[in-house]
Amino acid sequence: MDVSFANFISEVFSSPMLCISALLTLSVIFVNGWTDAPNAIATCVTTRCLSTRKAIMMSAAFNFLGVFIMTHINASVASTISNMVDFGSDTSTALVALSAALFSIVVYSTGASWLGIPTSESHSLIAGLTGAAIATQNGLGGVNGAEWIKVIYGLFASLILGFFMGYVICKLVAYLFRRIERRKANTFFTYAQIGGAAAMSFMHGAQDGQKFIGVLFLAVAFSNGQTSVVGMLIPVWLMLLCSIVMGVGTSVGGEKIIKSVGMDMVKLEKYQGTSADIAASLCLLLSSLFGIPVSTTHTKTSAIMGVGASRRLSAINFSVVKDMVLTWVFTFPGCGLISFVMAKIFMAIL
Repeated sequence: MDVSFANFISEVFSSPMLCISALLTLSVIFVNGWTDAPNAIATCVTTRCLSTRKAIMMSAAFNFLGVFIMTHINASVASTISNMVDFGSDTSTALVALSAALFSIVVYSTGASWLGIPTSESHSLIAGLTGAAIATQNGLGGVNGAEWIKVIYGLFASLILGFFMGYVICKLVAYLFRRIERRKANTFFTYAQIGGAAAMSFMHGAQDGQKFIGVLFLAVAFSNGQTSVVGMLIPVWLMLLCSIVMGVGTSVGGEKIIKSVGMDMVKLEKYQGTSADIAASLCLLLSSLFGIPVSTTHTKTSAIMGVGASRRLSAINFSVVKDMVLTWVFTFPGCGLISFVMAKIFMAIL
């Protein structure tokens, strides 16, 4: 299969469905950078280490680097997403169904963002792909159970590990700096948290960028008559394209989400924000190295909850936590159903 950029451009102009799939994938990546990336810098902004605009521009740059560098080093997350579902042997129908899945993700994520609620793009992607695969195969035969369950395990593991690491790291940091003058400690943690936010942005790109790179690569394969991308290397131009789009999406902003995650859920001091960023970054790094797709939103918010719990449970605003958990729970049936219906409609029309 020819995966050169020149061949991709040629196919985009000759295949309307590949053009639609590519545009929708890039739209989802853009929305992801817009809605999910602000979680990475929420604590940095709300503890006043950086202004919102400076933090967003820094995040855009490190999201770009995360997508490009991590996918080049270890693309196992992208492979897991690509192999999670089976759209069947008819690659033309598969491309139509994939477009429907991407369309449903854009609709669902944009609606949640408009309400100022952090979304889990990982949940949306998994639900969208699964709903479309079920529609094409008329049953669960289109779902790769082993890969699908591995993804779900990863999502739940990120909650537990994020909370635990947030709690432990915050306790450790508080102990190590217990005898340092508060003013000096705050100066140190101002810079430390900027570094932590940069690391979170990098790992957000590494995790979420790879997921959608895997989807776009799958669309290219379908367009070339290939039913899967097993054993194929992701081309550099594809990494670069997705990196740029995610970086631009991040630069758009997401002030509502920054407020929801960084201010409403738990009030943080600088050392706590640093602890949350370190904990979440480590969780995302471990998941990426082992090829496990996880929700960056889940990981960051659970780390923040762990940090809040290290002080006292009452420091957490559980009403905000409850709203986010309900959103995550509704994403699977909601986005999955939209994807299923849209796949049926797209296949009937196209």
